[in-house]
Amino acid sequence: MLAMTAMVGCGGDAAEETEGAADVTKIGFLYIGTITDGGYNQAQHEGTQAVEEYFGDAVEVMYAENVAEDKQAVKTNAINMIDNGASIIIGTSYGFMDGMEELATEYPEVTFLHFSGSKMNDTNFGNYFGAMEEARYLSGIVAGMTTKTDKLGYVAAFPYTEVLIGINSFYLGAKSVNPDVTMNVVYINSWGDAALEQAAAESLLAQGCDVLAQHADTSAAQTAAEKVGAYAVGYNLDNSAVAPGSFLTAPIWHHDAYLVPVIEKIIAGEYVPESYYGTIADGYIDLAPLTDLVSDEAKAKVEEVKTQIVAGDYPIFVGPLKDNKGNEVVAAGSALTERGDIWAMNWVLEGITATE
Repeated sequence: MLAMTAMVGCGGDAAEETEGAADVTKIGFLYIGTITDGGYNQAQHEGTQAVEEYFGDAVEVMYAENVAEDKQAVKTNAINMIDNGASIIIGTSYGFMDGMEELATEYPEVTFLHFSGSKMNDTNFGNYFGAMEEARYLSGIVAGMTTKTDKLGYVAAFPYTEVLIGINSFYLGAKSVNPDVTMNVVYINSWGDAALEQAAAESLLAQGCDVLAQHADTSAAQTAAEKVGAYAVGYNLDNSAVAPGSFLTAPIWHHDAYLVPVIEKIIAGEYVPESYYGTIADGYIDLAPLTDLVSDEAKAKVEEVKTQIVAGDYPIFVGPLKDNKGNEVVAAGSALTERGDIWAMNWVLEGITATE
């Protein structure tokens, strides 16, 4: 009776309302953590909110937090969204890839987009990521020109290619302005665990590292640095308010720069699956505004190099480069410029000590 009353309350245009509801595109997002983690998942959700703001009533968003990197968990959450009308499913963590690949086959009428994965098909399953090495390099310049001990610390998730690219590009940025700099890396073997991140940060600080960077999901390393008067480079989003006494900048994502145009194509029936790799020039990645803790000299240097990167005149991985075992990994006169070559990286550079 309540449902009937509500329908009647709409007047005589029930058919128009049904037609309008059918025009709403429902989009489901899968997150590995919480949308208030102060890092990775919060940045992902800011992209989601930007999608909602851009499309307004034309889209309806649903999301699931704390989805395990487990095939069945991914499929269960996604199917629940599909059963509730979702025609687009967006998975935002690497470990969601296999589950989404199966779903793309089982639900050919649904479009699947996967952040950070490598699998796709030519009908309804694409992936997207970004050249974060560009922003990492710029943040390394800041760190190299800020450190007083010439020792940098890096809290890292796993010794995976994605993480290694960030470690090496950050270090190269620092080395470009400070030849004496070295770096210690601690792997926590988790994408996001505040307690592990804090412990790793405290270990690095105890080793004399006075600027910390991270590839981990929370802001724990930044707050640990602030407590002892050290500095920190964040990741994923500008959360300078969390640790204003330590925060220098952060490599950040603008997920809406990819999501908005691709969702427009999907709604228009014009989407063709692709493996997107956004850049600073695209507006997909960037460096958070440099805080007042960063010197004017460093700010000027970052702006100079950023301009060259945007123009395509500044490759990040330029030889000669050796790994920390003494092997030549990029020859003199060569550079890693192709995405495939960069993503074949399985080493850390000379001058970096990594501990698992």
